[in-house]
Amino acid sequence: MLQAAVAIACLVPLSMGGASVILGPAILSGIGNPPPIDLDSHFRYLSGIFLVLGIAFATCIPAIETKTARFRLLGLMVVGGGLARAFSAFEYGLASDGHRFGLVMELGVVPLLMLWQGRVARRYAAEPAQS
Repeated sequence: MLQAAVAIACLVPLSMGGASVILGPAILSGIGNPPPIDLDSHFRYLSGIFLVLGIAFATCIPAIETKTARFRLLGLMVVGGGLARAFSAFEYGLASDGHRFGLVMELGVVPLLMLWQGRVARRYAAEPAQS
């Protein structure tokens, strides 16, 4: 079940990261066309990182019980981004629904998946080796 949950969660960075690389900041509301060049460059750069983050999480799905270090590192990257998003919300107010969804994923769903993965890994490690 953990593998299925992670696969579903991976759809967010894979779809939004990919769409954002292709469309750039035009995917956001309130951005003029063409956007400022520096904004476009930085947005697509971060979107590329987001896309690769989704790919990296997807590589954890097979044998997820053995990928604790990778899963935690990726999860901490997401939580770090969520904390930065929360700082923005504190500073300027909550963004649109899509960004609120992101905040829930980053500071809610991903930490829960990290805890779940840790629990599965501990159970796997405690099982006697099969010959």
